[in-house]
Amino acid sequence: MTFSPRTDLAVECVSGRTVSHGITQTVRGKTFHITEILIENDEDAKTVGKPKGRYVTLETSSLNGFGGDYRKMIEELADELRKFIPEGHIMVAGLGNSGITPDALGVYAAEGVIATRHLKSEFADDEFFGNLRSVSVLISGVIGKTGIETAEIIRSVAERIKPDALIAIDALACADMSRLGRTIQISDTGISPGSGVQNRRKELSYSTLGIPVIAIGVPTVMDMYTIIENFTGNKADSDIPNMMVTPKDIDKLTEHSAEIISYALNCALQPDLSFEDIGEMQR
Repeated sequence: MTFSPRTDLAVECVSGRTVSHGITQTVRGKTFHITEILIENDEDAKTVGKPKGRYVTLETSSLNGFGGDYRKMIEELADELRKFIPEGHIMVAGLGNSGITPDALGVYAAEGVIATRHLKSEFADDEFFGNLRSVSVLISGVIGKTGIETAEIIRSVAERIKPDALIAIDALACADMSRLGRTIQISDTGISPGSGVQNRRKELSYSTLGIPVIAIGVPTVMDMYTIIENFTGNKADSDIPNMMVTPKDIDKLTEHSAEIISYALNCALQPDLSFEDIGEMQR
């Protein structure tokens, strides 16, 4: 049995490979170490196992805790998000299962995003509300509880309220332990809900929804086979059942990562609100 390390991170898929002219990488960042990868053609997409598009990876020493760089982290993440988000009405979807902590990132983050679509219609003549961007938030649940595919729920709602873009937030998997709970990935290629916890569902993408889909995620799990290979240099015995492994402090990690993402999204989506105003509205 041939085993390839499981990862949802483009930076890991490209790492160690001969990069062709169809893949460009740029590095920047102050609070985060930021790597941007642009995959421009189908051949390179097939080689690295990721769809064509733009991927931005923000790495830090830890997303678990609020130190002196908390505001700087949020503002830098917000700056990166603005480069992906088009004008108009945005729908934010929190993917995952709130009952399973490593899979709860999307739900927790979406709960912190300020929904304004109803306010703009109810208070259309109010200058304050009139200046807010229209934002909708959807937490769809998981098929095991609803009996409905996440993609079906989101597509049905999108057809009704007609957002200009979807932002989908979900937990991811990584192949390098140094990135576990320390990395945020943004991409414009869409996402397959549940992929991080080995429960891949129907994809959310431009081809399935007809609108841009921006995916945001944090790796909260690793494949046990990958850990064995990383530490021993040998392939794991295929007779041993594979498992997903998560950090012991996953509760705080998920909670703090979700707060950083939701705060940064609010800053990116509502530039007329101050950092302090957003903090008050999120409480």
